[in-house]
Amino acid sequence: MSILPTVSDLFSDAARGRLDDLAPLATRLRPRRLDDFVGQEHVVGPGSALALAIAADRIGSAIFYGPPGSGKTTLARIVAETTGAEFEELSAVSASVSDVRAVLQRATERLGTGGTRTILFLDEIHRFNKAQQDALLPAVESGLITLIGATTENPYFEVNSALLSRSQIYELEPLSDDDLAVIVRRGAEHLGTKLPDDLVALVARRAGGDARAALNTLELASQTAASEGVALEERHVEDAARRRPVVYDKGGDAHYDFTSAFIKAIRGSDPDAALYYLASMLEGGEDPRFIARRLIVHASEDIGMADSRALLVAVAAAHAVEHVGLPEARLNLAHATIYLARARKSNAVIKALGAASQDVREHGALQPPKALRDAHYPGAKKLGHGQGYVYPPNDPAGYDVDYLPDELKGRTYYEPEEES
Repeated sequence: MSILPTVSDLFSDAARGRLDDLAPLATRLRPRRLDDFVGQEHVVGPGSALALAIAADRIGSAIFYGPPGSGKTTLARIVAETTGAEFEELSAVSASVSDVRAVLQRATERLGTGGTRTILFLDEIHRFNKAQQDALLPAVESGLITLIGATTENPYFEVNSALLSRSQIYELEPLSDDDLAVIVRRGAEHLGTKLPDDLVALVARRAGGDARAALNTLELASQTAASEGVALEERHVEDAARRRPVVYDKGGDAHYDFTSAFIKAIRGSDPDAALYYLASMLEGGEDPRFIARRLIVHASEDIGMADSRALLVAVAAAHAVEHVGLPEARLNLAHATIYLARARKSNAVIKALGAASQDVREHGALQPPKALRDAHYPGAKKLGHGQGYVYPPNDPAGYDVDYLPDELKGRTYYEPEEES
């Protein structure tokens, strides 16, 4: 007995067929084979562990981590095309614990009835809360499902350590301009658009390492040129791109990476690099007060006594942020950044404090010599407080006294000769 399709089934099939034509160029050109995948040679290059695992259909649980348009979802789709396992997909943005349990139930039935494995692709895995991630753990641990997660956030910050320990982490990088040029040429060929090398390079450059952004820019530029009845020109690309994407998440991984690079550039006396990272943070929406605080810390940590004016400049920039605000305070932060980057460097302050703190941790807070103790209250002198104290302005001999506790006399923490 045959079962006739319902009207809704026919409409669904028709809609799916038309979606292929209406889908964005980036979706229509998504590679289905690893041979067609562009970039990420360090992850899926010839002979790599992941490439061999995909080819042999023995991929284990994995998390693909990288910026938008770097190929995370595409790699998952390639696995779906090549695996003999059942491929299930959920988006952490909309999936609930019940959705996860339904997948696990189907996986159990498949394994029990036909011995078929299940691969679960979980997009935006960092959006799953702890309870949702915990619901997956037993299935991943037992091998009931193979988990493939995709995330733009550092998984070490966002994914449960138990899941991390059972998954291989693959970090994808922004695509190079050369890789993007290959993708743009494929897009132009698909659209039937002639694109000279200089425009290919422009589209690639304006995409900011994002393959999706490159193809979206190409598609929009081509549509604009076609509507005008002219060949695609540089102005069409510039208009479609508008603004190069700023890959920066002020609440996540980029926050730490750019802050680290910013401070290291200042420490390395490279004002140009420091300004670039400052601009990246500001364009990405970083809190200017956070930047100002880092400058104040750096002024004492890595410059210190080599140029004490650095601290004054950094504090002044912080005051400017509070009193002037953005966008004008960007200039004050840039002023301080350049000054600190060009200043002489010394870590004598942090080393001195570290050495003193180590003695406190080892010996405790040792009592000051009695000559240095407070003697202003009645009875203090009977306790010997203040006796023998030499007031340096009246007697220069006071400058030669070792003021440390008796147990630590002779210690030297601050070494000015280290300044350079």
